[in-house]
Amino acid sequence: MLKKLLIFCSILFTFQSVFFTQTGNVKPFLNIEEIRTIKSEILNKERTLNIYLPQNFYKNKSYPIIYFLDGGINEDFIHVIGLVQFFNQMYSMTETIVVGIANIDRKRDFTFHTDLKDLHKDYPASGHSDKFISFLEKELKPYIENQFKTTEKYLFRQSLGGLLATEILLKKPEMSNNYFIISPSLWWDDESLLKQAPQLLTKIPDTKKFIYVSVGKGEHPVMVKDAEDLFDVLKKANKKLDGRIQNDGNRQSCNDSSQKFV
Repeated sequence: MLKKLLIFCSILFTFQSVFFTQTGNVKPFLNIEEIRTIKSEILNKERTLNIYLPQNFYKNKSYPIIYFLDGGINEDFIHVIGLVQFFNQMYSMTETIVVGIANIDRKRDFTFHTDLKDLHKDYPASGHSDKFISFLEKELKPYIENQFKTTEKYLFRQSLGGLLATEILLKKPEMSNNYFIISPSLWWDDESLLKQAPQLLTKIPDTKKFIYVSVGKGEHPVMVKDAEDLFDVLKKANKKLDGRIQNDGNRQSCNDSSQKFV
């Protein structure tokens, strides 16, 4: 059920210009959030975490956890936890913790180094995803897992956040069991990450991962092609990848014959 919720969220983000215009004042049904600050030695900054806890939260109980990039109160955090609460109440979905990571500079944190002069001109602060990934892996995740008992981990985001999620999947796959990658900006650095993907996938341990790739209706043809190419690379990787791609409402499945969607 949790995967179905996140797929549903992905579809809504696919059509976000319509959805957010109509629901800009949406508030969560239950006001159960914590705002915490974590001091990052790696980033040399304090980062704000918006944490949603289930209504009947028990400290000694283990919960799935969604790590949500672009997770500021003024970003998409409220929409996501509103949907989580709706599914909890209406469909008895598994209770879930959501950790929203508020942005400071997503162009800096979500992009890796490039030597392309045009990108340096348009994105002068870019190229520091390595530090941000290190922060997620070595500081944020240990902090959250020290505070809460967790089971499955989900990484969810779009656009430059989708680029970062793809980089984590290919370079640090152990950081999450489930990846929801929406309209990833794989055009970055002349598609270098996409070009490296087949080789990077050969280094990934053969452990089960759920991967959902979605591309928005009306996106630039390059975005659509890159998302489809990523899907094809994942499908051909001969790994235990249970995945799906959505393109303008048309879905294809890419799962190992021994695995099913749940």
